[in-house]
Amino acid sequence: MRLNLVLQDNLNLLREAFGNSDDLIFRELTLGPPPGIRAAFIYIDGMADRTSVYRLIESLASQAAHDQWRDSSEAVRLMRITVGDYRSLTDWETVHHAILCGETVILIDQQAQAFSVDTVGFEHRNITEPTSQTVVRGPQEGFTEALQTNITLIRRKIRDPNLWLEMNPVGRITKTKVAIMYMNGLVNETTLEEVRIRLQQIDIDGILESNYVEEFIQDKTYTVFPTINNSERPDVVAASLLEGRIAILVDGTPFVLMVPALFTQFLQSAEDYYHRSDFGLLRLIRYVAFFISLFGPSIYIAVTTFHQEMLPTDLLISLAAQREAIPFPAFIEALIMEITFELLREASIRMPRAIGTAISIVGALVLGQAAVEAGLVSPAMVIVVSITAIAGFIFPSFEIGISARILRFGFMGLAASFGFYGIFLGTIALVLHLCHLQSFGVPYMTPFAPFRVSDQKDNVIRMPWWKMYTRPDIVVKQNTVRTRDSGQSGGGRSGTGSEAPAQKQKDEQ
Repeated sequence: MRLNLVLQDNLNLLREAFGNSDDLIFRELTLGPPPGIRAAFIYIDGMADRTSVYRLIESLASQAAHDQWRDSSEAVRLMRITVGDYRSLTDWETVHHAILCGETVILIDQQAQAFSVDTVGFEHRNITEPTSQTVVRGPQEGFTEALQTNITLIRRKIRDPNLWLEMNPVGRITKTKVAIMYMNGLVNETTLEEVRIRLQQIDIDGILESNYVEEFIQDKTYTVFPTINNSERPDVVAASLLEGRIAILVDGTPFVLMVPALFTQFLQSAEDYYHRSDFGLLRLIRYVAFFISLFGPSIYIAVTTFHQEMLPTDLLISLAAQREAIPFPAFIEALIMEITFELLREASIRMPRAIGTAISIVGALVLGQAAVEAGLVSPAMVIVVSITAIAGFIFPSFEIGISARILRFGFMGLAASFGFYGIFLGTIALVLHLCHLQSFGVPYMTPFAPFRVSDQKDNVIRMPWWKMYTRPDIVVKQNTVRTRDSGQSGGGRSGTGSEAPAQKQKDEQ
């Protein structure tokens, strides 16, 4: 619907559209010498910067007095807006959107068009340390809820004109800004086009957090494993962009999505690259912790229920003595402890921070000790569940920990029903499921399956930077060389220049 020529009619339509909201400000003025040009400035209090609005009004009033605008057509022709970027609007939908985005809309009598000036100035949270992905060594800045601030944080990391940005509104009512960032020349064009298509197909009334977008664009497969990675660290997102991945930023949330995502990414921490290479020791601990978190209680249930012959005699006698007065089978015992621990975990998250930690610690100590003394659970089961819980906190990604927690209950049931046979069958089904998953056309278990030798330098192990001279070839199809290898750039590692070719020949052997 197009605008009217009469200023008062336009103002009445605006008031009606916004329900006469008290925070919608109308400043009606007469610009220029008598009889002057009637104009109105409309903005939302709190969304627009008042100082910028006042400067805009003062600037136009001064221009009108100096140039002596005689009619509205001349006002439009001579208008020079120096406060911010501006554009012309001719329909009500764009006018409403501009006002709701914090811009100031200028309406002039006898003109069927409006001007929107960028005066956005609402308050937002300052840049602080990330809360979900902390590091000892590395950048201590995290994303905020302001989209433009997040884009700036990434551009500060990658100062290259090939870092391209595409932005589109998503959501019929909220019209949330969703941005796509990628490195031109590194990104896979097929994957990029697939991301665009999936974003365009989103049809929902509102987008309030990045998970809204994630669930719409992820591969349509029923799985407990995340197939889209996310982070609130600009350095992690910048590293993913340099590997040819695509970042999806959503206005109003500090978490940025990254696609395609692989299983190994969820076990990698940003700190792995900020300390001297340990050749995969810490990552190997994370893989071990994943298996403990997944299979810990189920292995204990299988051994104590079906496979007692696998235990040493002394240990078997000790466990039998502990379980002598326990009225429940091992599966029910483990189920009680696991559910109790999940309740404590959720309670500690929902409680106020000042007392949440205290409640979780006191609750675990008191309930665990009381359960053992009451004869409801054995001390060995408390130890197994505690170790399993500790292993679940090691993962750098919170989402992969949720996946292990959900699957843990399934493996406990299989162990209680069939022992190790059930665990083996469940593991085979799990591996087949993981190998079947894809993230935007990329196999989820890459570089394990399919196995890629070139990508093993940054998989379970993490080789020194001077050895990781290629990007993941499953993601990047062009410009795969990141740096020269050790033989070509060994000045800092070789005593003389003649030692570099020898080092390269030794590495190749």
